[in-house]
Amino acid sequence: MTAPFNFSRGKLPLLVSIPHAGTALTPEVESALSDAARPLPDTDWHIPKLYEFAQALGASVIVGNYSRMVIDLNRPADDKPLYTTATTGLYPETLFDGTAVFIPGKEPNTQQRKAALDTIWQPYHQQLQSELERMKAEHGYALLFDAHSIASHIPRLFDGKLPDLNFGTNGGKSCDELIEEHLVACAASQNQFSWVANGRFKGGYITRAYGQPSQGVHAVQLELAQCNYMDEQPPFAWRAERAEKLQPLLEQFIRSMLSSAQQIA
Repeated sequence: MTAPFNFSRGKLPLLVSIPHAGTALTPEVESALSDAARPLPDTDWHIPKLYEFAQALGASVIVGNYSRMVIDLNRPADDKPLYTTATTGLYPETLFDGTAVFIPGKEPNTQQRKAALDTIWQPYHQQLQSELERMKAEHGYALLFDAHSIASHIPRLFDGKLPDLNFGTNGGKSCDELIEEHLVACAASQNQFSWVANGRFKGGYITRAYGQPSQGVHAVQLELAQCNYMDEQPPFAWRAERAEKLQPLLEQFIRSMLSSAQQIA
């Protein structure tokens, strides 16, 4: 069985979480995928590569290895909906565009889904929680940067083209206001990429569950429009010339979180 995640420990009080870049499948899911789902279009393609600089800076990094078609690491274990608008659940049955994930009648059963929760979802969150606790014990606080991406046009989820940079802080509840202010200032200081804070994507379960600023844990989600670093159609190729323009700004965001947290501390 594929390990549920890859983890690298750094020296900074910052954990970069990448829950949706995995492509591993359980046998029951792989054999049941619809033709539309087989290319795994809702994957956060190349995000670990895009954020390689964060590990070089000294951040801890956790990357989920399994596809969200098996289980979504950014949804609560009780599968309670995070949004009132169209969304996908803990065990996605539709793609973002509304197409069925599985061949009718071949969906994973309750026992198979429970196994995915126990062996994939739980270990990822246990490691995430453990690392945040370690950072807080060592540094007095911990920062969580939840890194995501999505196709820039998905009519079922949002109208028109998604902004390039979509920050989510659960409406300001998942991090200290100074951290959000500095991130917004970084985004506003440039005109190459469009941005919004707490727009369509306010932060998923990871941001909402672990971002507890009163307890010294500050979490931010960043949802990137994929057109800025890759092709949005299969085979979802990496585009270095685009990524190289985006990565310096992403590094500014990471450094902004670190400097803001030092001021708070």
